[in-house]
Amino acid sequence: VAQKVVDVPTRPGVTQRFLYIAPPAPKAAVILFAGGDGGLQIGDNGNIEGLKGNFLVRTRQRFADQGLAVAVVDAPSDRQRHPFLSGYRQTAEHAADVKVVIAWLREQLKVPVWLVGTSRGTQSAAYIATQLVSGGGPDGIVLTSTMLTDPRSRPVPNMPLETLKIPVLVVHHEEDGCRHCLYSDIPRLMEKLAGLPRKQLVTFKGGINVGDPCEARAYHGFNGLETEVVGTIAAWITAQP
Repeated sequence: VAQKVVDVPTRPGVTQRFLYIAPPAPKAAVILFAGGDGGLQIGDNGNIEGLKGNFLVRTRQRFADQGLAVAVVDAPSDRQRHPFLSGYRQTAEHAADVKVVIAWLREQLKVPVWLVGTSRGTQSAAYIATQLVSGGGPDGIVLTSTMLTDPRSRPVPNMPLETLKIPVLVVHHEEDGCRHCLYSDIPRLMEKLAGLPRKQLVTFKGGINVGDPCEARAYHGFNGLETEVVGTIAAWITAQP
């Protein structure tokens, strides 16, 4: 399925760019949030300059192969230089930008729209969902390799997740070596989700662990487990009523 670049106007003078892949008759749509600084630097031709190896960036076609429409979001047009999304993920402006992408997908496809984040991208997905509970928000969220502690900004368990009324899937590697995403800290996140009508924790083991434990080719990025992880996420999304 061909991918294309889409720019939607958001705040005054600002556009939000994303890479869009739409299979025939998608069952749902997913907005993918990379980790790190979130600066994908998507070119007009669809080439991605930054974070190419990120788990959600490198598996975008796998989501489409599972029958999901895909929008891989970049930093907005006014954040196209370092530090990109760093220090921006938990702002009203970020929520406003993504709210427009959600609306665009709903208008185009008439299907449920989910937010899927990995690592620092989980801070985007969780924050935006909690900010849009009164309308215009996602139909569900998926948190992979969640930021469970963070000395620089608010980690996901510290957000008002108890206000959500949508399904939440948590996906984590039991041997994640990133100090901010340790599996031993998962119970605090799940306790915060306890009152939600639909939530689940899915854990993975094995795969390939290479390099920095907080980077995409370590267990943190589900290296070697891409097929299983994406398949699990897609199945869970499409099973929701």
